[in-house]
Amino acid sequence: MFQVARAIVEVLFDLVKLVVLSLRTATAIRAENLVLRKQLAAYVERGIKPRRLDHASRASLSVFSRLFDLKNAIVIVRPSTVVRWHRLGWRMYWRWKSRAGRPRSPAVLQRLIRRMATENPLWGEERIANELLVKLGIRVSPRTVRKYMPRTPPGLPRGDQRWATFLRNHARAIVACDYFVAVTATFRSVYVFVLIHHATRQLLHVNVTAHPTAAWTLQQMREAVGLSSTYRYLIHDRDTIFAKDLDDSLERLGLTIVKSPPRSPKAKECAA
Repeated sequence: MFQVARAIVEVLFDLVKLVVLSLRTATAIRAENLVLRKQLAAYVERGIKPRRLDHASRASLSVFSRLFDLKNAIVIVRPSTVVRWHRLGWRMYWRWKSRAGRPRSPAVLQRLIRRMATENPLWGEERIANELLVKLGIRVSPRTVRKYMPRTPPGLPRGDQRWATFLRNHARAIVACDYFVAVTATFRSVYVFVLIHHATRQLLHVNVTAHPTAAWTLQQMREAVGLSSTYRYLIHDRDTIFAKDLDDSLERLGLTIVKSPPRSPKAKECAA
């Protein structure tokens, strides 16, 4: 890094020299050029080997050789070498220009995402991304939001209500339903529907069917709960039988549908 900075400074210094030379008369520049060529020719005749060029000298030769015919002026290196340096510089420039990877989000946006996540602990990355798009017109993917959201150290509370806390706080108003498969004495598979009260673990309703459907499940809930105001929340898993139409009908019975977390069998056991 130090060598690169040094090379840039020396190239800028050579540019300043070029500007100063441009203020001189053409005759003086030609005369000085002739004297320098004579001295250079004397070194070539004596066979003196010049010292190895540093990065700044290579950069200067590559830049200033574009202003004249380098074949008649470059002696200490081959003209093809200067051309190679010039092409190498362009390759380095375009490698830096087209560097791989997605550019980082602005620091202002990163701070905004962290602030929104901190002040709204119940919001996930999708909610934050939607808020940024709708209210500020900033289109950010949820994966980018998740990248800049603050991470809670392990062992510390998240600040929102955990699953176990929700079950404990609303135990008397929660009912949970589920299906399980039973095999009869004739080796038939039947589906048993169970509805249980979370606080008392009391079975509120049990029924059996060979072909469970959403309509049949809704009828069981009507028979067990009806329009009773005792229960407020219904917990079930994410089985396909609990379709959106079924959840909408259950909500008209006065129940708030709460789905158990995905791929969390222990959470389902706590609810049941």
